Amino acid sequence: MYESKSKHQLDELVTAHATLVKRIAHHLMARLPDTVLAEDLIQAGMIGLIEAAKNYDRSKGATFETYAGIRIRGSMLDEVRKGDWVPRSVHRNSRRVSDAIRTVENREARDAQDQEVAAEMGVSLDEFYALLKDTQNARLFSFEELMENSSAAEGEPDWHSTMEHGPAQAHESTTMHSSMVEAIKTLPEREQLILSLYYDEELNLKEIGLVLGVSESRVSQIHSQATHRLRARLRDWRETED
Repeated sequence: MYESKSKHQLDELVTAHATLVKRIAHHLMARLPDTVLAEDLIQAGMIGLIEAAKNYDRSKGATFETYAGIRIRGSMLDEVRKGDWVPRSVHRNSRRVSDAIRTVENREARDAQDQEVAAEMGVSLDEFYALLKDTQNARLFSFEELMENSSAAEGEPDWHSTMEHGPAQAHESTTMHSSMVEAIKTLPEREQLILSLYYDEELNLKEIGLVLGVSESRVSQIHSQATHRLRARLRDWRETED
C-alpha cells in the first residue's frame, strides 16, 4: 500500500491517520500559550502528514505511524516557530537565566541554588522567580522542540535523520539525544521528577503540585529552572564537542 503510492492510496493513507494529527495537536496545545490556536496546529500537521505519506519508505524499518508522527510534530513546531509568539525580551531573559546557572555551576562544581543564580544576575529572589514565570512558556516550547530535534524516543533507530539529512547529521542527532538523556539524569532529583511527571506521565502543573504537595506556581518555577539548567548543561556539551 505504501510503496506504489497512487493518488487514491495516498488519500486513503492521509484519511486513515487524520486523527493522529488532532491527537498530536491537542497534546502540544497543553504546553503552548493560549495565543497558539489548535486549528493552526492541525492545518500544519495535515501538511506534515501529506508529506509523510509521499515520502515514507517502508525499507527504513519504522512503521508509518511512527514516521508520520515525527513529521507531523515537526511541521507543527515549525508553524509555532514562524509565529514568533515569544517576545525578544523573554528570549533575552531566558538566556540570562541559563547563563547565570551555567556560571554558578561551573564555579561551584555543583547544582546552582536559586539564591545563587539570583545573586549572579544581580536581582532579588522575587525578581528571579518572576523571570522564571515569564520565561516558562518559552521554556516549555523549547523543551518540546529539543525533544523533537533530538530524535523522538530513546532507542528508536535514527532512520528519519538519515533519510532527511544524511549520515553525518544523523550521527549528530543521535549523539545530541544521548547527551540530553545523560544531562537530565544529572538534574536535581525534584527537577527530574517534575520533568518525568510532565512529559512522560503527561500531568499538568496543578496535578504535579498535588502529587508533590506544593503550589502550582512553585511547580512552574521548578520546571522552568530545570529546563534552563538543562539548556546550560547541553551548551557545555556542544562547546566540548566543538
